[in-house]
Amino acid sequence: MLATPEHSMIQKNTCAPYSTTEKSGKILDFKLKFLEGVETADPRECEFISKEVAESWIRSLKRGVDPYLSPGKYYIEQEEYKKVLEKNKSLIDITKPLMKKFKEMALLPQGYIFYLCDPNGVFLLQLGQMKRVSTEGVIWNENTIGTCAHSVCINKKRPVQLIGPEHFSVKLHDIIGTAAPIMNDKEEVIGTIILGQPFVYRLEGELLDNLLSHTLGLITSLAKAIETQLKLNKSNDLLVESNHHLTNTIHELNRTMDILETTLEVIDEGVITIDKKGNILNMNREATRIFKISPEERENINIKDFLCTNTQIKDYIKAGKNADIEESIYVGNEEHSYMISIRPVKDYQTLECETAVLKLNPVEKVNAMAANRTGAVAIYTFDSIIGEDKEFRRVIELTKRFSNSKENILIIGESGTGKELFAQAIHNNYCPNGPFMAVNCAAMPRELIESELFGYEGGSFTGAERTGRPGKIELAHGGTLFLDEIGDMPLELQAVLLRALGDKQVMRIGGRRYKKVDFRLVAATNKDLFKMVKEKQYREDLYFRLSVLTVNIPPLRKRTRDVEILSHYFIKNYCLKQGWKTPEITKEALNKILEYQWPGNVRQLQNALIYAVNSAQNNVIDIDNLPDYILMDSGSINEEGLEDSGTLSLEVLEKKAIEKALLRTKNSIPDAAKILGISRSTLYRKLKTYNLEY
Repeated sequence: MLATPEHSMIQKNTCAPYSTTEKSGKILDFKLKFLEGVETADPRECEFISKEVAESWIRSLKRGVDPYLSPGKYYIEQEEYKKVLEKNKSLIDITKPLMKKFKEMALLPQGYIFYLCDPNGVFLLQLGQMKRVSTEGVIWNENTIGTCAHSVCINKKRPVQLIGPEHFSVKLHDIIGTAAPIMNDKEEVIGTIILGQPFVYRLEGELLDNLLSHTLGLITSLAKAIETQLKLNKSNDLLVESNHHLTNTIHELNRTMDILETTLEVIDEGVITIDKKGNILNMNREATRIFKISPEERENINIKDFLCTNTQIKDYIKAGKNADIEESIYVGNEEHSYMISIRPVKDYQTLECETAVLKLNPVEKVNAMAANRTGAVAIYTFDSIIGEDKEFRRVIELTKRFSNSKENILIIGESGTGKELFAQAIHNNYCPNGPFMAVNCAAMPRELIESELFGYEGGSFTGAERTGRPGKIELAHGGTLFLDEIGDMPLELQAVLLRALGDKQVMRIGGRRYKKVDFRLVAATNKDLFKMVKEKQYREDLYFRLSVLTVNIPPLRKRTRDVEILSHYFIKNYCLKQGWKTPEITKEALNKILEYQWPGNVRQLQNALIYAVNSAQNNVIDIDNLPDYILMDSGSINEEGLEDSGTLSLEVLEKKAIEKALLRTKNSIPDAAKILGISRSTLYRKLKTYNLEY
C-alpha cells in the first residue's frame, strides 16, 4: 500500500500555498536562526516544521550534537560491531534479498541507497551508491547526528519522511530520508529500513509529491515484507522445533512407558488397573501370579470375581476416594489377605472416576515390615548366653531342646536373670526368619494392653489411626510372641488371650471377623503363677496353657562361678565398644564382687561394672571403684528375720533386697532401683506387691 504525502514531516500545514521546495527553503532559514540561538526562533512555533521534528531539534541541541560535523564520524568499535551483526544475523539474512528485489522492482535511478539499521541506529546493511562514506560501524541516532529519519521513526513507531533541512545535521540538507519501522510479533521495533535519495530542488509540484509518495510507499512495503518474512521464518522454526519436540516427546514417552512397564514387572507387589465397572485393564507379573492368570487370559476378567460380595473397593472407586484397606482375595478354594491401596483416576473434565489403580500387598509382608519398625528384633542366640555353672548349663540345654518344639514355653526367673535373652534364643533357634514381637505386660497401662495385643480397626475409638493398626499377636504371625511379665496381665484380658492361644485366631477391637494367626508363644515372669492361681489372682486354664514347657533360670547368687566370668566379659565388652584399653581388676575388688548377692542379678552386675570402668584410674579397677552399695555391705542375706524359719523363698529374698536398698538410699526410688538393677516402674510394682512403705 502506497503512503500519501501527509506522512512527510514537512507537511505540517497542508493549507499553505507553498511548494515543497519553498517550504524547505523557509525551514532552512528558520533552522539557521535556531542554530544561531535567536530567541524568537522556536521551531515549535514554525508553521512549516512538524511537532516531532521540532521537539527532536530541541533535544539534539540540548545534548550537544554538532550539526556541522560529518555524519560519518560516529562509529562503534569493531569488536562491538561484530557482536551487533551476529545478534541481527537473522534480520540481515531476510532483508538483503528483499532489498535487491525491491530495488529492481522500483527501478530506482543512480544515487538511491537502502539502509538497514538496528534500533540504536547502527548500520547493518546497505544497498546502492551515494557519495557518502562507508557505513561499516557507523551509528546514526538522536545522540550522534541529531534529528534523522531513523530517530523519528523509532520514536513514533511509524513510517516517516524527512526532507533536506528537516534533518538536524547540515550535511544532510540535500538528502531525503524515508524510514519505516520493522516490528516483531510483540509490536517491538527491532530495526528500521531507510531509503536515502538526493533532494532534487529543481523538481516542483506534483512531480516531487509523486516521488515522495512513491518512495514512502516503497519503503513501507519493504518493511512489511520483512516483517512478514520474519513471521514466516519464525513459524517455520516453531514448526521444525515443534516437530523435533514432538519426536523427542514420543521417544521419551515410549522410553518412559518401557521403564514403567519394566518397573511394574520387577516390583514384588501386585499392581492392576481397572475401569469403573471393575474390568481389569492391565496387571503386572506379580498380579498375574496372585490371581493365577496367564498373560493370554488377561482380557475379559473382572475384579469382582476374586472379592467377597460385601467388598468396599467398589464404593471407594465410585466415590473417587483414595483408600488403604484390608481385603481377602479368593482364588479357587484359597483365601489370602492383602492390604489394597486404591488410587482412583478422575477424568479432568467431568471429574468422574473412570479408572483406578490397585496395589496389592500380602498382609504377612506388611505385618513383617510393621514388626521391623517396632524395633522388636531378636539378636541373641544360645551361643550368646554366657555361663559355666553346671545347673545353668543344664537349663540352657533343656531350653534348647524345648525350642525345637512348637509348644508354648514359660520362663521363670528373677528380674535381671536374662529371661528375654532366653526368649530371643528360642526364637532364633525355632523360626529365625519370622517376626519377634515382645510385649511387657507390666510396663503398659491396663487400658492399652488390649489394643496393643489385638490391634484395632480404624475409627474404633477416639485417637485411633484412620487405617487401624494390627496388634502384636497379629504381627507375630509366622514368628514368636514374647509376653514378658505375664503375671501382671489384667485378669479380664486373660480369657481373651486364652481363646487366641487355643483357636489361633484374633479379632481387632472394633473388627467384625477373626483372622487366623500362627505364632509360637514364649512367656516370662518373676512371680509364682501357681501360687497366684491358688489365690484366684490368675486363671488356672491360662496358667496350664502357658506352662506346657517351663524353664527356671537360676539367680546369679546361685551361680558363683559365673559372677567372675561375667565380670571379665562385661568389662572387656564395654571397653571394646568405647574404644578403651581393658583395665585390670584387683583381687580385693573381685572378692567384693563375689561376696555380694546381686539381688538385681546379671543386669545389676553389668551396671555395677560399667560404673567401675568409668571411675577406674591408672587402668586398674580397685575396690574403691565399685558402687557404694557394694562397699557398704557385701549384700549377703542370712536367714535371720525370714518370715518362715528355714525357708529361702524367692519372694522373701527379693523383699529383703528391696528393703536393704531403700534403707541404704534413704528411700530414694531411683537410687534403689539402680542398686537393684531394675526399672523404677518395676520397683514401684514390687513395693505394692510386698506392701512396703517408702
